[in-house]
Amino acid sequence: MNLLARALALTGILLGGVTANGGAFARKPGGVLKMYFFDSPASMSIHEEATIAGQGPAMGVFNNLVMYDQHKPQTSIETIVPDLASEWLWSEDGKELTFKLRQDVKWHDGKPFTAKDVKCTFDLLQGKGTEKLRLNPRKAWYRNLDDAVATGDYDVTFRLKRPQPAFIALLASGFTPIYPCHVSPAQLRQQPVGIGPFKFVEFKPNEYIKVVRNPDYWKKDRPYLDGIEYQIIKNVATGSLTFVSGQVDMTSWYFLQVPMLNDINKQVGQEVCHMAPTNVLRSVIINREKPPFGDADLRRAIALTIDRQAFIDTLTQGKGIVGGALLSPPFGVWGMPSDMMKTLPGYSPDVAANRAEARKLMEKLGYGPNNRLQTKVATRNIPPYRDPAVLLIDQLKEIYIDGELEPIDTAVWYPRLARKDFTIGLNLIGNGLDEPDQTLYENYTCNAEGNYDAYCNPELDKMVDQQSMQSDKERRRKMVWEIERKLAEDVARPILYHSVSGTCWHPYVKGYTMTVNAIYNGLRMEDVWLDK
Repeated sequence: MNLLARALALTGILLGGVTANGGAFARKPGGVLKMYFFDSPASMSIHEEATIAGQGPAMGVFNNLVMYDQHKPQTSIETIVPDLASEWLWSEDGKELTFKLRQDVKWHDGKPFTAKDVKCTFDLLQGKGTEKLRLNPRKAWYRNLDDAVATGDYDVTFRLKRPQPAFIALLASGFTPIYPCHVSPAQLRQQPVGIGPFKFVEFKPNEYIKVVRNPDYWKKDRPYLDGIEYQIIKNVATGSLTFVSGQVDMTSWYFLQVPMLNDINKQVGQEVCHMAPTNVLRSVIINREKPPFGDADLRRAIALTIDRQAFIDTLTQGKGIVGGALLSPPFGVWGMPSDMMKTLPGYSPDVAANRAEARKLMEKLGYGPNNRLQTKVATRNIPPYRDPAVLLIDQLKEIYIDGELEPIDTAVWYPRLARKDFTIGLNLIGNGLDEPDQTLYENYTCNAEGNYDAYCNPELDKMVDQQSMQSDKERRRKMVWEIERKLAEDVARPILYHSVSGTCWHPYVKGYTMTVNAIYNGLRMEDVWLDK
């Protein structure tokens, strides 16, 4: 099987709207999709949120310049399609990317969309405009952007400091919508105004989020749904029961873990739950600015005590994936092959030998059975975070570290990370897309907003810039693998495993395609319809 076929075979993804023999369903307009949703976001502003809790329900409210094809399970530069931009062109030197915009497109409040809105959006993201974002988690994505220039009402040019062939991939992410110039960031947090297929209605924290069909959407036959209601239920068992009992049509995207997916399939009596690699990594964040974790040997000991297979077997019933910063093939486009991963520091499958080395490092630092290191292990207070945090605490005991779980509410978690208000934490790295420029600049370069553990290595920053300029895919992949090795050697946010999780939907929900390497980019929902 080729890469994509293998991905489809493993995950059981259904290409909604297409029958097995390739014939198209007659799509039925109307109906409100009801979804059990796992958490209450801090706001509805995609550009200020780092989690699918805020980004997912808002993606259908907005449009991008370009987007990933919503019917292709594996996202890559090759699957980018037009959105608000009808066409684009690179300059010969690879430093200018010019878009021609669609005309006669209107914001939900009736005001016209123009190149000025694109300019305002990227000034906002770069911190250059008069308006400011409260949080800007992806500012590092645009370090190479010199300026976004409106060269006409419907033409905009991105001027880069150096060539960056993958810059367009960042623009296609579900985290890169265009915002209106005439609406303040403060209003967009609570009452977003977009161009997309759905209009925002109401967000009632800890209860629901509601959107309705935009009758003036520039794609005249979309969306098919009259609206979507996201019912916020933080208890997983309760949320799953609402699905099994038929009170909702669909569960949170990619939220349910493998044991729960299997349990629901047994209860319902048919395959309604579908799992996929998510490109969401469980990782250990170690605050290098807080003693004693500034010591390199202590951090290395923590990396060596990790038993990745135990996490995978316990939490994913063997379905998780060992990997580094980038998702491994066949699902990921850029990650290191699994056999190569075993050669990285801390990745040897001989866990006993790794831990023996780790204990020697700890003893050298003065720790031992009678002098154990006491610390708190902070994490977001939802099961995909808490469950691996508990297992991490158990594994830290093997090297004389006693951790106390510190669960933190979602609304507080990301501000705490931004302030580096933790010692050790269990965090998820939700990669916005399967693209080295996104993953590396956001999470590992010096002073990046997503670099929560304060890792900084100028040598690595140079390596990241070099791979970013490389247009040859195979050469770039090998450069990325060298970066992976460097990150493992430096104990830069040790990766526990790549998650495989899933979504359940009743058979009458049609037109939804799960992605296998980027969970944030297939949530527009404009193609979804109800066959009932």
